[in-house]
Amino acid sequence: LEVSGHVVAVGNDVPKTGKWVPELGSPVLALANGGGYAEYCAVRYGQCLPVPDGLDLTKAGCVAETFFTVWHNLFQQCNVFGTKLDKGPILIHGGTSGIGCTAIQLAKAMGFTVYATAGSNEKCAACLEFGAEAAINYKSEDFVERILELTNGEGVSFVLDMVAGDYLSKNLEICSMDGRVAIIGSLGGVYSQINIRDIMRRRLTIGGSTLRARDDKIKAQIASELLEHVWPLLEHSKIKIRVDSTFNADEAAKAHKLMESHAHIGKIALLWER
Repeated sequence: LEVSGHVVAVGNDVPKTGKWVPELGSPVLALANGGGYAEYCAVRYGQCLPVPDGLDLTKAGCVAETFFTVWHNLFQQCNVFGTKLDKGPILIHGGTSGIGCTAIQLAKAMGFTVYATAGSNEKCAACLEFGAEAAINYKSEDFVERILELTNGEGVSFVLDMVAGDYLSKNLEICSMDGRVAIIGSLGGVYSQINIRDIMRRRLTIGGSTLRARDDKIKAQIASELLEHVWPLLEHSKIKIRVDSTFNADEAAKAHKLMESHAHIGKIALLWER
């Protein structure tokens, strides 16, 4: 779903003026609707963005899906929860995943206090490097107890969760009044038992989204907001792209094995050499 490269053709309906106009040969990154495992990929203009100054094409190819997802769920809250999120402490699960790396850095840059979970002490150290206030090793610590301890019992205002399953009830337990849980994955399963009365009492909100299914207009709106608010942060190295490993395209199976092992920190990139 995310690609980078150089423009080789421009459609007739692409605007000639605007915040950014692609030209033949210009470096570009994009959120595709599919078909990214290829030498050439056709993408709608609204889902394309210029490569930020200072990024090579490998790092640029690791930007779109994570930044679109994080911006949509954390900062473009009106599309998921109806209103924007007030700044407060938040929890990011999977802090060293591609999504986690992006979410920690972006939330920190926007003024949030960020906590994160990860599966090893090494990964927790990486979360702290990304800007997390504290990182919790979920294999050796109870993240519910730790979050309540870190927040003096008040909890967090927002949880970004790609685990779901049994995590949902725990996420709700650590939410503050009017807290929100955004579910963007279901690595832990698709079913959970939750306390409805607790949701009512504390006015909690559970939201979820899948980016691929969103309307192209929503994706174009996200791209426009990223260009305005996030691209300056990337160009001034306020946010960095962590690439764990690169593989040639014919080694895609190896790349997927690494991803499934959960041993990586950051992104895994596939390269097409020409």
